[in-house]
Formats: sequence, C-alpha cells, structure tokens
Amino acid sequence: MSDWPNGWTDDEQHRNRRPSPEGARVMPHVQRPPRQRSPQHDAYQPAGPGPGYDADYNEGQIYRGAGQRQGPPPPAPPYDDEYGQNPPRRPRWGRRLGYTALALVLVLVTVGTATYFWADGKLRREVDLSVVEDRPESGEGTNYLIVGSDSREGLSEEQQQELHTGSVEGKRTDSMMLLHVGSNGSTMISLPRDSWVTIPEFTGSESGNRIPEQTQKLNASYAIEGPWLLVRTIEHNLDVRIDHYVEIGFAGFANVVDALGGVEMCLDEAVQDRNSGANFEAGCQQMNGAEALAFNRQRYQEAEGDLGRTKNQQDFLGTLADQAASPSTLLNPFRLFPVANASLDSLIVDEDMSLWDLRSMFWGMRGANRMNIPVADPGFQTPDGQSAVLWDMDQTTALMNQIRNDEEVTVGQE
Repeated sequence: MSDWPNGWTDDEQHRNRRPSPEGARVMPHVQRPPRQRSPQHDAYQPAGPGPGYDADYNEGQIYRGAGQRQGPPPPAPPYDDEYGQNPPRRPRWGRRLGYTALALVLVLVTVGTATYFWADGKLRREVDLSVVEDRPESGEGTNYLIVGSDSREGLSEEQQQELHTGSVEGKRTDSMMLLHVGSNGSTMISLPRDSWVTIPEFTGSESGNRIPEQTQKLNASYAIEGPWLLVRTIEHNLDVRIDHYVEIGFAGFANVVDALGGVEMCLDEAVQDRNSGANFEAGCQQMNGAEALAFNRQRYQEAEGDLGRTKNQQDFLGTLADQAASPSTLLNPFRLFPVANASLDSLIVDEDMSLWDLRSMFWGMRGANRMNIPVADPGFQTPDGQSAVLWDMDQTTALMNQIRNDEEVTVGQE
C-alpha cells in the first residue's frame, strides 16, 4: 500500500511534484580597490581592475545607450590663477563705437528734421505770384526780387522814435534789388526807388479794380497795389521773370542784425544824417540793429543821392550774408537759432519759396557782383517837376539779355 495520500503512486507523485530549488549560491564578495584623486579631473577613479570588477565601469557616468561608446569627459574650463574664476571678456570697442555713431546719426537726423519743419512752418508765404499778368518766359538761373519796405508793423511809438522811422501809415518800398543766381555766379542789381518807369495795366488782386497804364516812379507801383503790381512793373520794364519775392520791414531788419550780434562795417569817411539818425565815424565799427537801419536809410549826405544809398545797401547786405553764413554762426546753435528765428519772423515771401530757395538767395548774396541799373540821367525832371532817375534802356536791355541767358555779366563793368 502506498504511503502517499489519495492513492498517488510513487511514479505519479514524482511526475506531478515541483522540483525543489537548489540552494542559493553565495557569490564571492569583491573588494573594491581604493580610489585615487586624479590631478587632471579632480575625480575619483579606481586604481585598476580587480577580480569581478568591470573595467568599463565609470562611477557617476550615465550611459546613453547600449553599444554607444563613451568619449573622454569634457575638459575643465580655464581658471584664473588669482580668483579661481573665469577671466572677464575683453570689451568690444569697435561695436561700442559703432552703436555710439549710430545713435549720434539718429539724433542729428531727428533734430535736423524737426528743425526743418519748424523753420518751414514759420516762413510767411503771403505773396501769390500766379495773379501777376502777362509774365515773361522763364530764363536760365533764378531771379529774386528783394524788397526793403518802410513798414512800421510791430513797432511801438517809442521804437519808432528810437529807429527814426516816423509814424507814417501804410508802407512803401525803401529799396529794391534784383538778385540773379546762376551757373556764372550771382549778380545783385539795385533798382532805385525813384526810377522813372511805365506802370502797366493791372487788375488789383485785393481791390479788384482795373489800374490803367501810367508813368510813375517805381516805388509808386508798390504803394498802389503792393507786391503784385511791383513785380508786374519790373517784369514789364526789364522783360525778365521774377522767380521769387522776398520782403523785409524796418523792425525785421533791425531784429536780424541784433540776433547776429551786430554787423561790422568799415567806412571810408564819416557818415551823418539827421533824418535817418546815422552818425558814424570813418573806420571799422560794429553796428547794432538801430544803427544798421539808420545807415541803410540815409541818403542826404551822398552826392549821388539815391544811387549812393543803394551802394551802401548792397555793401551792407553782402557783409550781413557773409556773417550769417560764417562758421561762427552756423556751428553755434546759440547764435544760429536766434538768427533763423528773427529772419523767418521778419521775411514775407512768395507762396512757392522753399527753405532751399531761401538758402540759395543768402548764398548768392555772398560775393555777388554788385551794381546799379544802367542810368542815363540821375536827375531827370518829370513833367510835374519831380526829380527822378532815368534808365539807359540800351544798356539795360543788353544787361537783361545776359541775365536772362545766365551769361557772364559784362555790361556796366569798368
């Protein structure tokens, strides 16, 4: 009888029973070798392989994947001997200078643009030359009509007394100059206000009245119908087109001179005129605004009368333009901006005048060939007994042909 329960035989029991596991094998203990400090990497590595030690084992190293071979550890960064830190980078002076130059250019462009729009907005464009009738064809170069009026606009009674302007109402032309700027230099031609000329027919731009043709002194055309009839009269008598019109009054003229800090004039002889207030010794002297106005208005001491005064005016304007365009003015914002502000507040120009045209005019005044219109009789007696200036029309026609064609001016040159 079997000793196994439930009738199992020895064979069945042998077949169904689980095999008994072998006893656990005890692995021999591997002693790790002592670690040594590497002077190169400041890390611990084993001195050498021992029994059961994997030579490829690297403590602290992460294997990226099976079969991927690990390279040597990255080199340690360089150290500064004194502080044990990375040394600071050297400053890149080229890049810094480039950024500084770029910032400076941006500032200059911004300031220049703002100044341009400021100046352009202050320019008093009040004369519309398109209403002038029967205009000549445009010639070569650019023709400016520069007018000094006796306007007392903006002057108090005290200032009128100080400037010896009187208190006459309205305004008249005190001086007129034709400035031609072209490829053969510039020429400034004075047109005496007492010139005996033909004032042509004209429909008043303000009054709307039809003005008949008449023979009068040149400054009467301005008194009748302002800048428009003055331009019409000059174009009719000279047969040249006026491209731009510029006008300045008494107060504006004095303000520009004062903004410049005065204008130095050298006189060959003393000048005294009780009517204008001029009182100057011979020699070089600095004239302020009031003195400059008195010098430009005086004419009673001059032997040539109005013709002598026009010469003084041309000399003064040329000197003023030289001083206004000098480096001491253009490179000094504390002088440039007051001068620009005084000039823009004082000038009345035509509607097509730009700042570049105005600059061209000032540059043209510097070193311009200066002369009076050719005169046949400076003491011509008019039918009503007035004294006037009669032009030499043959010489005047030849001169205007040279101006119109932008040729070198030889007429009137001695």
